Amino acid sequence: MPLELFRNRPELAAELLQTVFGFKLPDFAQISLGSEVFNDCDPTEFRCDGTIIVGDPNSPDLGIVLERQLRSDRRKRFTWPVYLATLRARHECPVALLVLCPDEAIADACAEPIETGHPGWVLTPLVLTPAQIPPTTEPAEARRLPELAVLSAPAHADGPHQEAVLDAMCAAIDAVTEGDEDRGLLYYEYVRSQLSVVARHCLEEIMKASTYEFESDFARRFITIGEAQGEARGEARGEAKALLSFLEARHLTVSDEARERIISCTDLDQLETWIQRAATVDSVEELFG
Repeated sequence: MPLELFRNRPELAAELLQTVFGFKLPDFAQISLGSEVFNDCDPTEFRCDGTIIVGDPNSPDLGIVLERQLRSDRRKRFTWPVYLATLRARHECPVALLVLCPDEAIADACAEPIETGHPGWVLTPLVLTPAQIPPTTEPAEARRLPELAVLSAPAHADGPHQEAVLDAMCAAIDAVTEGDEDRGLLYYEYVRSQLSVVARHCLEEIMKASTYEFESDFARRFITIGEAQGEARGEARGEAKALLSFLEARHLTVSDEARERIISCTDLDQLETWIQRAATVDSVEELFG
């Protein structure tokens, strides 16, 4: 889900590079997504989680490689320099690497400088954890950059700004919903799933308050629809976990990419198809054929 926030609003990467790392960005009029694939003629596939282009897509001022790391992966120390070098060569512009990590332990491992072997060529990843995300407490700011508010809420919902960040998050989702109700619902479900019991109760109280300005347009719709769709997503997660357990029982190797694809699938019919195939396939990749 954090990657989806960046894909939906590429400006989020530039905002965090500036506020968290003090990264000096060039003046730019636009920002857009680039290709995640770094293949040319080499048959080996190099694919990152996302790229963001700052400035004119035909002649950009900066390229950002976006990676989401849920665990330490030694292989990334060899592929990350490839991503940056390829993006730099493709667009002939400066590049930066932004890595999203769920906790400090993984962040510390990912932040280790990468010695490439060439004198002076050392890549130090810019690593971002939830604790580094600045709290969004003003509804107006949340409406301007809603994806930042959605990232901010779980990170600060149990801190001193609890009520303010949750109220701002509701303003952010309300702004998103005005243009795309499904995306607003997705954001709401994500935040709610990440909250502690205490923070979730606080969110519910905010949404039930009679003075809450979004009550009619936001609370009733999201509490009702969100709970119904949340049950469906919960059923899909159960099916996905059962599928992974079955594959492991058959001693089939499940790559990180395959595991992520299975866990993130919310289509019960698709999961049922994969479960049926799992009984006869010789490799996990055959599930997706």
